[in-house]
Amino acid sequence: MVVYQQGVTMITYDDFAKIDLRVATIESADEVDGSDKLVRLGLSLGEEKRQIIAGIKKKYTPVLLIGKQIIIVANLEPRTLLGIESNGMLLAASSPDGPVLLQPDVRVGDGVQIK
Repeated sequence: MVVYQQGVTMITYDDFAKIDLRVATIESADEVDGSDKLVRLGLSLGEEKRQIIAGIKKKYTPVLLIGKQIIIVANLEPRTLLGIESNGMLLAASSPDGPVLLQPDVRVGDGVQIK
């Protein structure tokens, strides 16, 4: 039996298969008024454009994010943060210095699915 981190729920393979992970390119990045953490990201997923709101402002300067590719959860229900709709969630690793964006190590097409 696999022992996993206490307090974290194991999921089935079928649960994991429901998550649609995609590569997105950041086309715009702006600070969210009234927040010291949030950044509004305009993303390209190929033919689809969308925005997400991410708590990465303390670690990343918004303008320097433009052009970077990131990994997002594309099929997450929309959520409103400070009155702004977020349509997905970026993936980031936790570190003592703050979040670290997960990125492809080579450039790939926008909207490519992660499997």
